Amino acid sequence: MQERKLTARGRWTRTLVAGAMGVALATTVLSGSAGAASTPGVTSSSITIGATVPLTGPAAPGYDEIAPAMNALFAWVNAHGGVYGRKIIYKYLDDGYNPANTATLTRKLVLQDNIFADVGSLGTPTQAAVQSFLNAQKVPQLFIESGCNCWSNSKFPYSLGWQPPYTVDGKILGSYIKSAFAGKKIGYLYQDDEFGQDVVKGLDMEIPAASVVSRQTYDAATLAGPLSNQMAALKAAGAQVVVLATIPAATALAMLPAFAIGYLPQYVVDSVGADAPTVGPLLSSFTQKGGGTAAQASAAAGLLNGVITSSYFAPESETSNAWVQVEKKILQKYAPSLYAKSGLDGNDQYGVALAYTFVQALQKAGKNLTRAGLVSAIAKYGKDFVTPGYVPLSYSSSVHFGFEGEQIVKLSSSAPPAVTPTGNWIGGTAIGPVEVTNPGTGPIHKYTGKISTPPKSLAKTA
Repeated sequence: MQERKLTARGRWTRTLVAGAMGVALATTVLSGSAGAASTPGVTSSSITIGATVPLTGPAAPGYDEIAPAMNALFAWVNAHGGVYGRKIIYKYLDDGYNPANTATLTRKLVLQDNIFADVGSLGTPTQAAVQSFLNAQKVPQLFIESGCNCWSNSKFPYSLGWQPPYTVDGKILGSYIKSAFAGKKIGYLYQDDEFGQDVVKGLDMEIPAASVVSRQTYDAATLAGPLSNQMAALKAAGAQVVVLATIPAATALAMLPAFAIGYLPQYVVDSVGADAPTVGPLLSSFTQKGGGTAAQASAAAGLLNGVITSSYFAPESETSNAWVQVEKKILQKYAPSLYAKSGLDGNDQYGVALAYTFVQALQKAGKNLTRAGLVSAIAKYGKDFVTPGYVPLSYSSSVHFGFEGEQIVKLSSSAPPAVTPTGNWIGGTAIGPVEVTNPGTGPIHKYTGKISTPPKSLAKTA
């Protein structure tokens, strides 16, 4: 199999593909009559949406960039006339990845700020805490930044995911593990909620039960220090391959105590917790906070070398990629402080792509904008939305998942780790084809479809 060299900054994520919806954003950005005057959050000149995101707390590293990146795309839309003459106002509030905060702030956004839709809120436990409320209020809970299987549930018609379901992550990673590490002892460490549990469901569909020698968990709500006990248990069980379904901070808090006791298994990390420019600095900073030297911190960052993960986006280092070029231009012009801080990484790419998906949904919903009409438009047209991804979105009247495919990647570094605003943390190689599957027990197939390019008007006006 021919390998494709990549360099990943983001969550080794976000490689999107969608059908050839030739809608240029300059075309989606149309002027027109107001309509839908009675729809909450919608006026003749604006559409107000909101979200709860972790700007602080255990999930903040890296993920605090996503909402500002989304806002950059919205700023670009607004600079070109808005959608049917309406500009997008995006209110995002810091919930600290705490479900109790999420519940309070979501009610504020809906009942006081009168948002039209909740768009791009992050987290499985946090969004599960408000799913019933948002659906009871008939507020679209759109493009949730989580791969929980729970977003596609007929009881919650206003909830839609966007990234690959976690069970898809688990199946594709598990299939690779079963093939590449046959006969090895496997251990799991996962977040003890729907996030980690769904990844494990997928893993267990592919990996023989007899191969799994230890299953360890952690609670995100109480994550405050090294996951020493869990890693010691995996070592004692003889796990040669350790699968992590962890947020970035937990990835670092697992690798470091293992390293300290001389435990260096082969790590396979779900894309949620494998963002090199997020996890690398955490490995370094946690080491230094624990009294380690600069040399030890650099060595700790090197623990990412050889990590196996998955990707559903082209990485930002593929500078010839048309989507990467557009994303970079949008950040440089409309979020210069964010770009100065982190350059273009996977979190930023995720935000820009998700926001662009939402804008296409607004365009398809039409001038007379309603909440139900927006959800219906996604069900009808969502498969044709243009994204940077490797596979099309999966939306239909019964499927509320986004991407259902990704590619296996092995992280590597040819030089000492270094963090600069526009540089790369770590490189990698795609070691498998793009594959697609559903969250159930269906087979895994190689994807042979086309990968989209940005509409010409988007590329020209970004």
